[in-house]
Amino acid sequence: MGKDVEGAEQGEYSAKDYQDPPPAPLIDPEELTKWSFYRALIAEFIATLLFLYITVLTVIGYKVQSSAPDADDCAGVGILGIAWAFGGMIFILVYCTAGISGGHINPAVTFGLFLARKVSLIRAVLYMVAQCLGAICGVGLVKGFQKTHYNQNGGGANELAPGYNKGVGLGAEIIGTFVLVYTVFSATDPKRSARDSHVPVLAPLPIGFAVFMVHLATIPITGTGINPARSFGAAVIYNQDKAWDDQWIFWVGPFIGAAIAAFYHQFILRAGAIKALGSFRSNA
Repeated sequence: MGKDVEGAEQGEYSAKDYQDPPPAPLIDPEELTKWSFYRALIAEFIATLLFLYITVLTVIGYKVQSSAPDADDCAGVGILGIAWAFGGMIFILVYCTAGISGGHINPAVTFGLFLARKVSLIRAVLYMVAQCLGAICGVGLVKGFQKTHYNQNGGGANELAPGYNKGVGLGAEIIGTFVLVYTVFSATDPKRSARDSHVPVLAPLPIGFAVFMVHLATIPITGTGINPARSFGAAVIYNQDKAWDDQWIFWVGPFIGAAIAAFYHQFILRAGAIKALGSFRSNA
C-alpha cells in the first residue's frame, strides 16, 4: 500500500502502472474455438433472462396492487421500488457475471465497449444476440406464470408516455444511457488499480446505482429503456402496436448515448489524464 498512497504523492509510478491492456482485435475467429467464449454467452443469456424476469414481475406486481379497488396511494412498491428492482438486479448480476463475461447484460453497454475496442466484433454481436434471447425468455416466463395480470397491465413493455413527444423520449434514452455507460467505463477503468487503489471501488455498485438513478428520472417518460434487450424482449412477448411503434427509440437512443459515453471517456477524459500525467512528471 505504501506505493499506492505515497507513490501518488511522490510521483513514483512507472509508465507500466498507467498502461492499458491492448485493444481487442476487430475480428477474432479464435474466440469461436474457446469454451470460455461460449460460457460467457451462456452467462449473458441467463443474466439477462433473470434481469427481465425479476424486473418485469416487479412492474406487473406494482400495477396489480395499485389498480386494486381498495388500493390506497401507497399500494405497491411505487416508482422508487421499481427503480430499486432494476438497479439492484444489475448490481447483483454484474457482480455474479463480471468475471465470466464482463457482466454487460445490455447491448448498449456491449456496443460502447466495442467502440472502445474492449471487445471484438464477433463477441459484441453474439453478446447482443444472447442478451436479446435471454430477455425474450425472461419476459416469456413472466407471461407464462401470470398471463392474465401480464396482459392486463401492459406486459412491462417500454412505451412513450402520453404528453411527451418522440424527441423528448429519444433525448431521455440518450442521456440515461450516457450516464450508465459512462459509469461502466469509469468503474472498470484499469488505471484505477494504479491511480486510485487506495480508494476501493466495487464496480457493480456504482453501475447499479446509475441504473437506479436513471430509472427514477425517466420512468415517467419512457418507462426507462437504456437497454435495447430489455425493451425488445418485452415488445416481442407483449406484441402490441404501441410497443413496436416506439421500439426504435429504445435502440437508437441507447446506442447514441453509448457512443457518446465511449468517445467522452476514451478520447477526452483519458487524453486529459495522459496530459496531466506528463505535466506531473515534468514538474516532479
